[in-house]
Amino acid sequence: MRSEPLWWLLFAAGGTVAALLLPVHVLLTGVGVAAGWTRDALAYERAVELVAHPVGRAYVFAVVASWMLHWAHRFRYTLTEGLHLKASWVPVAFACYGTAVGIVAAAAVVLARL
Repeated sequence: MRSEPLWWLLFAAGGTVAALLLPVHVLLTGVGVAAGWTRDALAYERAVELVAHPVGRAYVFAVVASWMLHWAHRFRYTLTEGLHLKASWVPVAFACYGTAVGIVAAAAVVLARL
C-alpha cells in the first residue's frame, strides 16, 4: 500500500492552516503592535502565559506540525520534480520528512516542558 495519500493529506492540511492563520498572525504581530492595539501582548511574560495554557500549547503544536509537514512535502516535490532528482526519490523523502518530524518532535518536547 502506498503512503502517498497520507502525505498529500498532510500537505493540504498544512496549507489550509497556513492560509487561515497566517493573516491573523500578520494582523496581530505586524499591524496590531505598530498601531498600538496589542501594546504589551507580545511581552515575554505574556507570551509564556499564553503558551503555557493547554489550549495555547495545542494551538502552537498544531501550527508547527501542520506547517512543517506542508513544507516537507512541498520541498520534496521541488527537489525531485523541479530539480529532476527522481533517482534520489527515497533519500530525499527521508531527509525532508525526517527533518519535519524531528522539528515537530522538538516542538513537542519544548511545549511539554512549559
